[in-house]
Amino acid sequence: MISLLKNEKSLFISLLVLVALFPLEHMIMSSTLFNTMALTLIVGVIMYSALNVAHHAEMLAEKYGEPYGTMILTLSAVLVEVLMIGIMMSHSENINLARDTIVSAVILDINGLFGLAAIIGGIKHGEQDFNFDSTNSYVSMLIVAIGIAMVAPIFITFNPLIMAVLFIFMFVVFTRIQTKEHSYFFTYDYKKKNKVNAVGENEHHNENINGLYHISVLGGSIVVIGFLSELLSVFMDVGLKSSGLPIVLGAFAVAVISAAPELFTAIKSATENRMQTVINIALGASLATVLLTIPAMIILSTVLGHEINFALSNIQMVLLGMTLLASMIHFSDGQSNVLEGSIHFTIFLAFLYVMMTGQLG
Repeated sequence: MISLLKNEKSLFISLLVLVALFPLEHMIMSSTLFNTMALTLIVGVIMYSALNVAHHAEMLAEKYGEPYGTMILTLSAVLVEVLMIGIMMSHSENINLARDTIVSAVILDINGLFGLAAIIGGIKHGEQDFNFDSTNSYVSMLIVAIGIAMVAPIFITFNPLIMAVLFIFMFVVFTRIQTKEHSYFFTYDYKKKNKVNAVGENEHHNENINGLYHISVLGGSIVVIGFLSELLSVFMDVGLKSSGLPIVLGAFAVAVISAAPELFTAIKSATENRMQTVINIALGASLATVLLTIPAMIILSTVLGHEINFALSNIQMVLLGMTLLASMIHFSDGQSNVLEGSIHFTIFLAFLYVMMTGQLG
């Protein structure tokens, strides 16, 4: 175990930065230069830790197979996201923080992550196959969840606690379907397609993977990321106010940091012609973000007495509408290509422009 821990450089670096910066918090905040340097350092360290989370999630995916592997990865990312939003919300009066983070995460995952992966994979492999039963399941759930939580409140008053119960119920049902009755929806037999026969070799390798070790280090890394997020929220709040940048950038930063493990795994999967893994990550993470982050934030805001708003702005509704409409069309045939990836990535670039110009609402 000690020899294994020697390889966890990111975990030790994160702890070192945490111990070094916490006592200097107030001094750093008093200087714009020091605040910017500390903010840059923390973002870099968190991203490095996120890569470590991705590595351990990949090992668990290899050991337990699909769809469990990508479920572990996406749930890890959502846990990081919930931790960061909760910590930032306790330091901020921005009632739209959770909403803006969820919107950023969904658009980042479906348009940024999938779009980039489909472009790279399409250039290398042409059309890439996946199981369209999974995409149909993901997209239909996303439409219902976003409609209930983020569109309906524009027109009607929805009891937040009832919404939380509904979403937890939806998540439990979907997880049951994904792992039991219809688990084959979320897998694709690439070995059969590529005529590869290495089952015995893979099974032998899987037996050598220490699941408990990887789960423990993954969990520890997430906890450390949570503590680093405490510092990040403070320094980012000061940085955004002093620079005059749109406050929504804080929410986008949370989405980027939490999605970092997924992004690296998705790109690697696309280059290896495993588009089903990309689909499970992009759509699975989006769905988990909506179904888990919303009830978590409702419960947290109730405990803290913090007002919270999930209703979409007009431009957010347009961008999410385009995202879901394009997804319904592109994911219905079980194949992805460069054109589809480019369309989704264009929506992501449009989102970045609207956000940077302060028009996201």
